[in-house]
Amino acid sequence: MDEEAKPYAARERFWRGRDIAFTPLEPDDAELIHHWRADPVAAHEIGVWPGALHQLRERLEAYAEDRDRDDYLVLLADGTPAGHIALMEEEDLVDGTAEAYLLLAPEHRRRGIGADALAALTDLAFGELPLHRVEAVTHTGNTAALATLRGAGFVQEGVRRSACLHRGRRYDCAILGLLRTEWEALDRPRSWDH
Repeated sequence: MDEEAKPYAARERFWRGRDIAFTPLEPDDAELIHHWRADPVAAHEIGVWPGALHQLRERLEAYAEDRDRDDYLVLLADGTPAGHIALMEEEDLVDGTAEAYLLLAPEHRRRGIGADALAALTDLAFGELPLHRVEAVTHTGNTAALATLRGAGFVQEGVRRSACLHRGRRYDCAILGLLRTEWEALDRPRSWDH
């Protein structure tokens, strides 16, 4: 494999899923993530417009120092970056609660990569970290994300009405959760089995 053609191929794989791996997010990944966020579908679904590139780079530098979140690039087997995934602690580790975040590149959506990445993230949260609960928030109309989350065992717990503003329109947000006991009951291979 040509190293220049696949600059991410040499990156350390911190955690693996079925067909993906996580590598720690670096400030130099800002341009790639900025590009993904500029996609109109992604901007709508995550409710964030891409700001200036330098602001995102500064945020990624801060994330590297933040002990309350773990951010990774999702890599395919050949080293192609496919998305950004994170686990963010809501309060503190004593609470045992964190929020999952996933942004896929447009060309990698609807191919099972999100489900694989989310399964790997929950395996990390419950298999390696002392978490009790992982939650996720998405628009109630984001059927692809809702299906992926439900497929990973998440249960919709409620709706925050009119909680997100995008392009002058208000959207409801679904709140989903997965508890450690529910994760333990899932009948699927774990990340460490791959």
